[in-house]
Amino acid sequence: MITNYCKLFSMLLFLVLSSNFAKAQESKKTNYDQGFRLGFGLSNGFIFQRPYHFSYGGDVRIQYDLSKRYSLTLTTGFTNLSVSGAKNDIGFIPVKAGYKTFVWEDKFYAMGEIGAAFATTNQYHKISLLIAPSVGYVTKYIDISLRYERYADFPKNNDDGTIGDGVGQVALRLAYGFRL
Repeated sequence: MITNYCKLFSMLLFLVLSSNFAKAQESKKTNYDQGFRLGFGLSNGFIFQRPYHFSYGGDVRIQYDLSKRYSLTLTTGFTNLSVSGAKNDIGFIPVKAGYKTFVWEDKFYAMGEIGAAFATTNQYHKISLLIAPSVGYVTKYIDISLRYERYADFPKNNDDGTIGDGVGQVALRLAYGFRL
């Protein structure tokens, strides 16, 4: 299943990058200063499935600006999905690749990320597909975003009392970033 998602993501990434290649080349002609940005963020989220209550975590994001409007991102960090009783929490390391498009005044953006979540706590060592669309606002140093994250392979409690897969959350991220 993860392999199919990776193939789909690779194909979509190739299409987006190839369609924007001409714009990136045009940006070089206008002397746009392409480069890297580094950001450090904190997140808190609300989880929709039982038995989880909320999430918290931190991340590091590297961003490469293809042009003034388009960027590629790579994000990692640590996130904890809280359950009542500390022994039941799921902590994991997300590794996500993304594509960011600035949609209004180079401040507001939409971004899509895909990757894997590597569980690391409480003898739970499953790897889950992770999909995370988001919207945000950025200044020279501050980045505020709202994202939905879906972990396709983490356990949840179904309404009929059985255990199923698939956990989703809405998270708010506040980050400090700068050009390298």
